[in-house]
Amino acid sequence: MQFQVTPQLIEQVHHLIEIEGDVRLREMLEEIHFADVAEIISELSLSEATYIIKLLDSEKTSEALMELEEDFRERILEKLSPKEIAEELEEMDSDDAADVVAELPDEIVEKVIAEIEDEKHAEDIKELLAYDEDTAGGLMAKELVMVKETWTVAGCVREMRRQAENVTRVHSIYVVDKEGKLKGRLSLKDLLTASTKTSISEVYIPKVDYVTVDTEGEEVARIMQKYDLEAIPVIDHEGVLVGRVTIDDMVDFIKEEAEKDYQMAAGISQDVEADDNVWELTRARLPWLILGLFGGLGSVFIMGSFHEALEKFPVLFFFTPLIAAMAGNVGVQSSAIIVQGLANDNVKGSLWNRLVKELGLSLINGIALALLLVLFGMIMQYDTKFNLTVALALISVIIVAALVGTFVPIILNKKGIDPAIATGPFITTSNDIFGIFLFFYIAKVILGF
Repeated sequence: MQFQVTPQLIEQVHHLIEIEGDVRLREMLEEIHFADVAEIISELSLSEATYIIKLLDSEKTSEALMELEEDFRERILEKLSPKEIAEELEEMDSDDAADVVAELPDEIVEKVIAEIEDEKHAEDIKELLAYDEDTAGGLMAKELVMVKETWTVAGCVREMRRQAENVTRVHSIYVVDKEGKLKGRLSLKDLLTASTKTSISEVYIPKVDYVTVDTEGEEVARIMQKYDLEAIPVIDHEGVLVGRVTIDDMVDFIKEEAEKDYQMAAGISQDVEADDNVWELTRARLPWLILGLFGGLGSVFIMGSFHEALEKFPVLFFFTPLIAAMAGNVGVQSSAIIVQGLANDNVKGSLWNRLVKELGLSLINGIALALLLVLFGMIMQYDTKFNLTVALALISVIIVAALVGTFVPIILNKKGIDPAIATGPFITTSNDIFGIFLFFYIAKVILGF
């Protein structure tokens, strides 16, 4: 049965911390998976969480820390001394350790790194901090199993045993030349079946997928997804093997990117959490709300310029929200599909073919919805000319909104701007304005005012 963190368990932890029942508390938590320990810690107060971190062995707490929400982890680290933080880092893989160090205040980073006893681990952390966090260099871990092509199978096995002590999971065995340049990968089956005196150069597989340190995270994810890779080696610009990106790190990256895109689509300009303070949430939300306000004012001015229409045909006013809503809905639908396609690298072919496709699709949808609207107008006994006006306006608005929703993300992507920005208030507001203008302009042409 899967372990569950229950209110009773949390209450027991509260009680043991209160009475300083360290022995019982340590025995209870050491038997639990680190992910469950992290879930327990997240239910505690900051002082209680810090108490647990200091109580348990770093081998357990280092893993648990990486499972916590970033903000809560940062607050816990603030309560630890540089030496205590260094003890946690020494138990982490280099990529996780670098992520933690990047969260620390600048004034204590050097102190923490100086406290790390393993000099090689400290150097690896500093190296990873030099890369952009959203590139393969920033995502990779330095821990891997690497053998040289000049070694024999027997020597290779001895060296692999030594290296594997520092590697949590051995996904692949990479082969390099004497200068450390990536040459290929080694099949465990070939290694086991070959003679102990056989040279690695005779049995390794030269074909291996790889990325460079500056490859964007999205591209790394695409390659790993395309070729079903659990890990991918990372080389520098000279071809030297410097690390590997594993699937668990890639999943975390994809999750973070999805959260950013979701928030951007909702009109939130920076990465925030539900429990952030009011000021941070305001800064994230207000810019797009201001854009929406100006967009609304633009709609007001457009409607004001057609005041004669509202005087002669007041029923137009009641259809304005419908037209604006349809424009926004169609735009968001189109942009969401394109943004998803861009993320998955599925948007290919000429823009002309996509233009024709979107025109055809929006025309079919527009005509279907316009016929329903005409039917409604006939039931309500509106004038035939008025029904025609609303129907043509709806078709026009849907076509324009679909084109805007399709091509704005493509243009933004070509300009190096995150296209997710085009799936939220930006596209809705712009299509509202276009929709209202088209509606009243078409009404002016047909109804004559």
